Order: sequence, then C-alpha cells, then structure tokens
Amino acid sequence: NVILLGFLWTYVKASVTMTIWDMEIPGKKLFEDTDFPASRTSLFSSYSTPIAKLRGKITWLRPQEISCSPRLLPENPQDGYIKQGLLGDCWFLCACEALRKNRLLLDKVIPSGQDTWTQSGCLRCRFWRFGHWVDVIIDDRLPCIGRRLCFSRCRSEEVFWLPLLEKAYAKLHGCYEQLWAGQVCEALVDVTGGLADRWTLKGYRQNRERNSHLCFSEKSQFELMKDLNDKSFISCSVHGSAKGFSDRAEFHAFCVTDVKQISGLEDNYVNLLKIRNMWDRQCWNGSWQEGGDGWKKLDPATATLLQSTAEEGEFWVEEHEFFQDFDEVTVGYPINMERYIVSLLTGLFHTLQLSGEWVKGESAGGCRNNSSFCRNPKFWLRILDPGEVVIAILQERHDSSIRNGNACWSENAAALCQNNEEWLTTDSLHQKRYRAIGLHVWKVEKKRFNLQKTVAKAPTISTECHMYDREVKLHCDLTPGYYLVIPSTFMKDEDGHFLLRAFSTSKISLSVVKAAHSLTQFEENSEGEWEIVQFTDSWINGKSAGGSRNFPTYDTNPHLPFSILSDTGVGNIRITLCQESFDGQFLPIGFHVYQVRDGENLNPASPQLLEPVVTCVPHRYTQEMTQLCTLPTGNYEVIPSTYLPNSEAQFTVTVEIKIDRKPFQCRENLGQTINEASYTSVMQR
Repeated sequence: NVILLGFLWTYVKASVTMTIWDMEIPGKKLFEDTDFPASRTSLFSSYSTPIAKLRGKITWLRPQEISCSPRLLPENPQDGYIKQGLLGDCWFLCACEALRKNRLLLDKVIPSGQDTWTQSGCLRCRFWRFGHWVDVIIDDRLPCIGRRLCFSRCRSEEVFWLPLLEKAYAKLHGCYEQLWAGQVCEALVDVTGGLADRWTLKGYRQNRERNSHLCFSEKSQFELMKDLNDKSFISCSVHGSAKGFSDRAEFHAFCVTDVKQISGLEDNYVNLLKIRNMWDRQCWNGSWQEGGDGWKKLDPATATLLQSTAEEGEFWVEEHEFFQDFDEVTVGYPINMERYIVSLLTGLFHTLQLSGEWVKGESAGGCRNNSSFCRNPKFWLRILDPGEVVIAILQERHDSSIRNGNACWSENAAALCQNNEEWLTTDSLHQKRYRAIGLHVWKVEKKRFNLQKTVAKAPTISTECHMYDREVKLHCDLTPGYYLVIPSTFMKDEDGHFLLRAFSTSKISLSVVKAAHSLTQFEENSEGEWEIVQFTDSWINGKSAGGSRNFPTYDTNPHLPFSILSDTGVGNIRITLCQESFDGQFLPIGFHVYQVRDGENLNPASPQLLEPVVTCVPHRYTQEMTQLCTLPTGNYEVIPSTYLPNSEAQFTVTVEIKIDRKPFQCRENLGQTINEASYTSVMQR
C-alpha cells in the first residue's frame, strides 16, 4: 500500500476548547497565540524537509498587512480556488478541495459567526480527531516571504480561509513541517469525520499483466467515478515517474474535478477525466494536453467546449492514460445534508464507534501467529438485517513525544535522515509512526461461544495482511447474526489506542466483549494453553430463577454444559460467575458443578439430590465469584443460582479449561511498508 507521509498525532491543549466570543482583548490588542507562536518553533521540528531552506527568510503578517480588503470566504467561488505554495502538503489541500465544493462541510470546519475575525485577530477551526470534533484556536498571523504568503493561498489573495485552515492543521500536528507529505484519505477523514477509500491502480495493472483481467475492472471503476463525481470527492496521485507527466509531477496528489463520457467521431465513446493540479499550472504532456492529438477524436466544437471549461491548472486525461499513469485514487464517502455518511454503492449508513486499547502484558496479543492472540480486545457486532457493512479500525500514532503541548519527532527523524529527500521514503521512519494493524471477524453464536476454537478457524472476513496504515477497513455484505471482531497489531505487546467504527446500510449494534476477570495469568502460563467457554444467560422470574438448593425449584436454573477432554494436572479448571448489577445492587449468587454420564444430561428433576463435584457457596452479595479446582476428564454441567427463587438478573459464566496442545499455527502476513508521495522538488519553483 502506498501512503503519503507526514502525519503526526498530537493533542490539542485544553485552551483550544474556549470560544472566540469568550476571549477578552484588552485595548483592542489583537490575539496572539502563545501555544503556536509566530516563530520558528511553529515552522520546523527537525529541519529535515526542503522548507528548511526557508529558515530565516519567513516573516509573520496578518491579513490586513497582506491585503487591503481581506475576507474569510469568497463571494465568487472561483476566488476561493486552492493554490499550493512552498509546503509539500498537497494531500491536505486535496482534502480542502472537498470543503471548497461543499459549503456544509466547510461550515463544520470553519464555524460561521466569526465575522469579527480581523478585529479580534483569531479564528476557531474544527477537526475530527479520534471520534470527536476538536476546536483549534489560532491567531491570524501567517508565514510570508516578501509580504506574500509562502504556503497555501486562494486564487484571490484577498481570501484567507485556506491559509488560516492550513495554520490550524499545522498547530494540530505541532508545526508546519509536520504537514510535509501525508495521505489524502487521512486528511479527508480529519475534515469530514467520514470515510475514505483508496484504490491502488498499480496493483490492478500488475494483476492484468499476470492474469489478463482485473479483479475490479477499469471500466467498472470508471463508471463508479462517473457516478460519484457530483456526490463525492475524488483525488488521484502519482508515486513515481509516469509517461504523461513532467518530472515535477512525481510524488504528487491531484483532484479529479470532472468525469465525462463523450461521443467520438467514430460512433464510439471517449471516457475523459478532468484533473486539477494544486500548483495551478499545467504538468501534463499526454495526448490530451492543449493541442494534443487526443482532441482529434472529438468533434471540433465539442473539443473546444471541453477545453474552455478547464480552469488554470486543469487538464483532461483519457481513461486508459489515467489508469496507466496514475498510481492511486482516493474517494471520500458522500455526506448528505443531515451530515450522515452515505455508501459509495448503496444507501445511508448507520454508524457506531467504540474506543479500545492494546495494553502490553494484558490486551496486546499480536496477530494470529501468536498464541496470545485471544488477549486482544474483542467486540460484538450484531447485524439485524442483510446489508452492506464497513468495519474500520483507526489507530493513534505511537511515536508522539510532547513539545510545548504538541507532538515533536525531531530527534528521531534527524537520526534517520541522511538528506532532505531521503527521509521521505525511509521505511523505518514510517513504521515508527504507525503500527502494523489488522482486523479479523468471525460469525459466532453469542451464548455458546468457545474462543479458542473460534479463532483457530478461518475468519469470516479479515484484512489480507497487517498494514502500516492509520486506518484499515473491511468492506463486505454480512448476513444477520452475531460477529466477533478482533483488532490486532502484528507484533504482540505493542501499546496503543484505537477507535473501532462500524457502518452499515441495515441496523447494527456494537459492544465490547467484557471479560469476567483478568485472563492474563492463564494465557501467559508457559505450561499450557487455556480454552475459554463463555455462557451469557438470565435468571427469569417464573422460568429460570429457581433459587438455591434449599428450594424445590432449584432444577429450573440454567444448566450450562462443558467437557474436559484430557488430564492436564492440578488446577485444570477455573469457573467464574459474574452478574450484571441493577442500580448498583447485587443479588446473593453461587454455583454448583455436577458430573454427568457420557451422552446424557443431568436429570433436571433431581439435581439437588446429587452431590456436586464443585461448590461455590455460600451465596454472596457480590458481582463476581470464582472457583479454581481440579476435575478429571468427563462431561459436566454448572448450575448458577441466586439464593432466593424468582430473583431476576443477567449473568455470564466463564469456564476456563487447561488444555494440552500446541498453539494453533497461522500464517499472518505483514504488509509492505509505505512509500512516500509528496513532491520534494517543489522548492525548485
């Protein structure tokens, strides 16, 4: 997988949550942001990118000092067109193009009601970070060279929404230099709170060369882009030399601004895509450049009309050239007027999310190559109706160190870099930013769930390999039922936070699989592995709430079967009963274990007449009771109970059985590390 580098998770200080209207400006002094000052600390972190050449040349000016009549937003949409400056953040600017096209999204990121921004000298912006919208307050001092903006700007130099938003994004990342190179899909998620898909075109071409066909044909992909053109945002990028480009277009991201199917002169159709270069200049040398031979395929009037619609920096590309010369397409999922995410293929998405954590020694079990895989956090996904489902795992960066409340990586980056360009393709640096992560999903019966047996089977759906991406996704159609979702890192004992997101065109529910107790001591036992059987049930008044053995209704309590298949020594079984609390109140609970004959069940009419092989009584007012014991091979039933009959509650019984077998073996693959895509020669402009 190819990604555009340069991302760094940081945390915004609590001060950014204040609103502009709460600020006091004594004596009308313009706001100065001490958290992100007008100094080199806000520009550079390691001096390891080409903008290091600008050291000592940059001054900070306010919009009033740059333009006679500064405006936040344009009156004419064309005045707000995006132009890239000397900073290699084409990936972020492409995402900003989605905001420019959709005023609803732009108002979310730059909230309305800030008409006095020039009088106060500050602006409030918002970004979606790890499941929440975060406010970022900045002052309006912008980096300039010779009284002109040196980074991004709008086509009209009187319009400032773009450079101010870029500054807020730089503050979120620690400094401007951290924006040098990144992934369009990550920036799209940050400014929309939605989803974005990457289609790797190079893989499709290689597949066609090997197998003479495509898994996802170019034709169907073109048709999908044509359908999405008016509803969504589409970007494309080049990660190496391409026939149709000048060398200045390598490692660069573009916007797809139009997709058309035009009738040609020979009674055929010509499929065309209009591409926009954020440098606002031509870089295309293909057959559809101005005056190229490609235009001879069309009626002259049609050709003239199409060429007249191309703004500065835009060019037309034929379909086969597009798939030949571009490496990747990024598509943002549409967001409707009610701010709901819409599927690329079907209808409206229902969205749920839960946060989780991999903790070294506890819940960081690694991939399925490790016997500790079952320690990873686990989630229930319930599908109520058939439909399209997207499951995504979004991870936090794991190399964040704090500098003035913002993340900094200068020491690590400098140690890895040999020159200003080499760092951009350094695999080891990329691996420092993100862990290799993956997702596995199994369809299971929730009330009769055997964890070890389940994960030893092939998953219903999973990522092809663990990938060094910020977010990995599974896109599938699932039938109704319960699904066990396990996110994991490739290596075990890697700490980290993550956000699990589920999207579906049908109704869904998402919940955490809660362990009744810590399983670490068993899973890390070097003398063997532990099989876990978990039952979730209820005591129901008049049906299954029989009370203790003192009452004749005892036999109506739930009977939960389990088996011990081999003798693994002393302390080979542990049983835990955990009840759910009601308003913080607990019932007195306990349980008994009975042995049953092979092929038979316990006689429900007379269990209290039998002698239990394990007892966990007296009944106690507690949430959880645990018994460690030794049992021979055979079949058993555990009967949990409350002390008094007709006492209602939900409960979980976890039976851990020590087993004598080698860990299951899997062949999990590690995805390729990420190649860079953000142009370094931009400084030669």
